[in-house]
Amino acid sequence: MDITEVIRTTFAARKFTDDPVPDEVIERMLEHARFAPSGGNRQGWHVIVVRDPEIRAAIAAAAERPAKRYVAMAQAGEGPWNAAFPSVVTDETAASVPTPRRLMDPYIEAPVLLAVCVDLGVVASVDKELDRVGVISGGSIYPFVWSLLLMARNEGFGGTLTTIPIANEPELKPILGLPDHYAIAAFLPIGKPVKQLTKLKRGEVSGFASIDTFDGETFGG
Repeated sequence: MDITEVIRTTFAARKFTDDPVPDEVIERMLEHARFAPSGGNRQGWHVIVVRDPEIRAAIAAAAERPAKRYVAMAQAGEGPWNAAFPSVVTDETAASVPTPRRLMDPYIEAPVLLAVCVDLGVVASVDKELDRVGVISGGSIYPFVWSLLLMARNEGFGGTLTTIPIANEPELKPILGLPDHYAIAAFLPIGKPVKQLTKLKRGEVSGFASIDTFDGETFGG
């Protein structure tokens, strides 16, 4: 498949057929994704191929509370879990939201679940002392995560980058046997999508690119 077609048709797949994802497919995904860039070429990733139903159920359970808060924030007109503005959503309001199964079921129902972890001892978190949430560490892990999803698409499968259970990471680390200095970066449910989308909706380049400054002249289009 042409690389531009892969990029433009890799969507967030959450519903899958019963088709299995063979180990050889996962191995090819990992084999090519490992060439993703990382800070200092330290390649601090570790992937856990999660097939055990009990572990996957625990991951789904860990997603419930943060998923309910996500929905409650969206209903309040907020950017869910954003780090820029305080939320008006109370614990009581979030708890009253019906369990959002669509945000939990993929961890259980996808043919395979990949837990992508990162070694915090090798990533350069140069923004860790700034007065805002850290984002720089992601530069050493999310290119790898995205490469996995592109490879899944190239193999005729699909998936999505999910993070909601990580709000309860302390509960999950012992279940996954994760060392203290590792963090969970993403969970990727992988399978054959029930429907493969080919026309994705995205903003035009002119809507997000500018020249020289944030409010500078529009770039492109």
